[in-house]
Amino acid sequence: MPKVPQPSEEERDRPSSPGLDERITGALVGAAVGDALGGPVEGYSPDQITERHGGRVHGVVGPWHGDAWRTARPLAPYHKGDGHVTDDTLMTHALVRVYARVRDHLDAYAVADHLVPDLMTNPRWIPELETETLPLHRLFLAEKWLVARLAHGHVDPREAGVGNIVNCGAAMYMAPVGLVNAANPAAAYAEALDVAGAHQSSYGREAAGVLAAAVAAAAVPGATPDSVVTACLSLAKDGTREAIEKVCEVAAGHRDFESALRPLRAAVAPYDTVGPDYRAPSLGARRPSRLHAIEELPVALGMLVVSGGDYRHAVLGAVNYGRDCDSIATMAGALAGALGSPVPEDWAKTVAEASRLDLWEPARTLAEVTREVFRRDVDRRRAHERAFADLGGAACSD
Repeated sequence: MPKVPQPSEEERDRPSSPGLDERITGALVGAAVGDALGGPVEGYSPDQITERHGGRVHGVVGPWHGDAWRTARPLAPYHKGDGHVTDDTLMTHALVRVYARVRDHLDAYAVADHLVPDLMTNPRWIPELETETLPLHRLFLAEKWLVARLAHGHVDPREAGVGNIVNCGAAMYMAPVGLVNAANPAAAYAEALDVAGAHQSSYGREAAGVLAAAVAAAAVPGATPDSVVTACLSLAKDGTREAIEKVCEVAAGHRDFESALRPLRAAVAPYDTVGPDYRAPSLGARRPSRLHAIEELPVALGMLVVSGGDYRHAVLGAVNYGRDCDSIATMAGALAGALGSPVPEDWAKTVAEASRLDLWEPARTLAEVTREVFRRDVDRRRAHERAFADLGGAACSD
């Protein structure tokens, strides 16, 4: 009998590659934790963040205005900080619930038929409001657009995103699309573009497609930040592609987020329509264009490159970048988590308890649905192969 080769000591000690469940959990929990860390410093510059906190943010911090969060503008009445997730996570979990109900790939009609009614009719605990209410009451106007256009305007779901401000509103919750299409970036891109058509247009919709593709690419066994960026560049179009390329080229020259903060902002600035003052957008801000891109996605990818895929480093870089840093950290957290980098347990526990949310249940649900969808895809593919073979197009391998 031939001798069975035994693994070497080095191979036995080498950590195994994270599986599907671990990657889905890492992405969804990682996104929520990044969201919660970035929320209290959203809208500010790196210098303002340093002045307010006596240095860089290294974990969960309190509201920018302390106990005056209920009335202090411009954030009132939201309790941002102390581990509270924002609308990024609320929307992500809502999309997971749609997958749990449909149990198949989604499109713009699923947003109209399932996501919008969920936002309008099912009260949930809203951490930033510290009360149970309809999720609709927490959403930003660009997300309330979904309700106005689909529930009240009866617009074709595939076109409902046209006319909305062009921002990261759809991209910020597209990680579940990438996870359902794990290891298939092109399929994730196509599905997310369809889903996001109900919410966004132009480069806002494009960013949703590319973010989903990035998450799917991060779930490929052996994936690296560079392979994720390569997958994004193979699919992204127009200004979104250029912005990702330029930002990641700059990011490749840095190994710590401190030195990368200003260079990454300088690299993305030509593609960003908001302008230097995040709270006072330019007159041309957030309008459709083939030349521009949202800021959040290229910077999140840049921080992924700077960190080498390390979750803590990528998220803290995103948080201390400032501006729309809760969404940047949501995206960076999802990507690093999907790569398999562990989310710090103390951060996850603090955010879950503070937000009164089970951050792990959506991941368990989505992992189950993802396997069901894959089985459906295999059955559909095999039916197509048989039909194509019957047409004389090719020999069926079955």
